Amino acid sequence: MTYKIAFFDIDGTLVNEEKQIPQDTIEAIAELKRSGVEAVIATGRAPYFFKSLAEQLGIESYVSLNGGYVVYKGKAIYSRPIPREQVESLVNHAAKHKHTLVFEGASDFSSNNAEDTFMLDAVGSLKVDLPKYDPDFWRTEDVYQVFLHNEADHEHLYMNAVPGLRYIRWHPTAMDVLPTESSKAEGINAMLRLLNIKHEEAVAFGDGLNDKEMLEVVGLGIAMGNSHEDLKPYADYITTHVDEGGIVNGLKYAQLIE
Repeated sequence: MTYKIAFFDIDGTLVNEEKQIPQDTIEAIAELKRSGVEAVIATGRAPYFFKSLAEQLGIESYVSLNGGYVVYKGKAIYSRPIPREQVESLVNHAAKHKHTLVFEGASDFSSNNAEDTFMLDAVGSLKVDLPKYDPDFWRTEDVYQVFLHNEADHEHLYMNAVPGLRYIRWHPTAMDVLPTESSKAEGINAMLRLLNIKHEEAVAFGDGLNDKEMLEVVGLGIAMGNSHEDLKPYADYITTHVDEGGIVNGLKYAQLIE
């Protein structure tokens, strides 16, 4: 199979635990692009969380916010915000349990508690700027994803609290909240339709629980060696650790670089 497009998760895939891109990954992405294959970021992060990384890799296209907001070469091609009434229900429910929320729009993000230690720990781990304080952000801006800050033993409080929402833990003190049907696969579908590329002509790399649908929807799903163990059964191939040539070896397996 000749693959025409490759999708890359960021955390644990393009970057390591120090949030640095390994040099061999930078070189592999450059070689991939020279061969004419589309290189696309596919992440749970919002665009403002990975702007410098995309510039460093020379990538202009991305599936962001777990499929909710998709851009091809600088132009938005797909947008699916969370219905405002669902955000309001989540706000009210989280307030009952004193859990902080971070609202993520396409171009900015805000928190309803700027001092929460769970929020500071989780967002700080991304090595990005902290959100501004604006508890009413969701009333006027489209929200594509919400960070819900709690620990695992409080997850059960939300599982059936707001119909139409689902939750994916990405940090000991944080979960992504997104529409039930939203996933990276949804955003990938939008891009493949635009480019008239078949699913079997696409490759995807990931390491986390929010990469399951993405690895399943493409022709070749590659899990990093450092992947969450529950993701690996969804992969067609398991490459090496992000710091041990994971991207290079995966692209070589797909015969996309030499």
